[in-house]
Formats: sequence, structure tokens, C-alpha cells
Amino acid sequence: MPRVGLTPGQVVDHALAIVDEQGPEALTLAAVAARAKVATPSLYKHVSGGLAELRRLIAVRVTEELADRLAGAALGRSGDEAVAAVLRAYHAYATEHPHRYAALPQAPRPDDDLTTAAARLVGVIVAVLRGYGLEGSEAIHAARTFRSLAHGFAALSTAGAFQLAEDLGETQERMITVLTAGLRGWPR
Repeated sequence: MPRVGLTPGQVVDHALAIVDEQGPEALTLAAVAARAKVATPSLYKHVSGGLAELRRLIAVRVTEELADRLAGAALGRSGDEAVAAVLRAYHAYATEHPHRYAALPQAPRPDDDLTTAAARLVGVIVAVLRGYGLEGSEAIHAARTFRSLAHGFAALSTAGAFQLAEDLGETQERMITVLTAGLRGWPR
């Protein structure tokens, strides 16, 4: 019988705390069990698929968190203002939670929960792109462009790849300017 008060969501909370503090490579069932103050085999009552299932649940949670952050940034905005807000929110999430961001799958395996979360994340981006009149295939091409830019900048930033003295915030603003100009002049 599962420990009273411990839920799969709380197991994920404990796992994310480990990921936040030590990185995704530190995630083990033993570490989560110690943090939750349960025996390692007890976790299987809450997360039946073991470490693989726990990683899947983390991926779902992180994808949902990022989707929430982007949706909140886009709310009440359109066009260039929405794109700028969403790109800034994307980068902010990645830099505030670099280890969680590293746990975000870029090409998730087929899984109903993860597919739903990923579709919502991409849906926020596609909704923002509607402000440029982009629909159908063109919206998909533009969303891929958006995601490539957002992920590339976030991944390089969190990896510490930008070591030169120029201000990173200024680079981000120029990147936003380039993307919004490109979206306004998107080939049809």
C-alpha cells in the first residue's frame, strides 16, 4: 500500500528537486526515495515503471511548465510583442531552471501525456504566429524556425557557451528583431 500522503505528483516533485540541485544525471530511484523518506522499492507503488517512468513524468511536467510560462507571456499580446514576450519567457525558463530544461525532450517518444503537453507547447507558438497571418504548412515552418531559435539560444546560454563580453540581453533583443522582421516578411 502506498505511503499515506505520498502521490505520484509528489514523487515527481522530489525528483525535480534532485534534478534542480544536482542535474538530471543525479536522478536515481534511491535518491528520490531518500528525499521522500521511503524505501526505494516503495516508489514502485507510486511510479510503477521505475526510473524510466519517472523520467517520463518529469518530461511531461517540464513541458507543461514551459507551455504555461509561454502561454502566460503571450496572453493579451499579438504580433511582434507576443513573439518577443514568448521568446523572453522561453529563455527565462531555461536559465532559471537549466537542469529541468536539459530534461526537456526535444523529440518525445509517442506517449499520450507527453504528446498532449508537447502539442500544447507548440500550440502556444502556432497561436502567436497567427498574428502574422501564418496558417497551415506555413505556420508549421514558422513554428520550427521559432523553436530552433528559442531552443538554440536557450541551450547555448545554459551551457555557458556565450563567453564574450557583449551583453547577452542585447543579443536576445537583436535575435527578436531578426525573427519578427522575418515573420513580417515571411515568404508565402
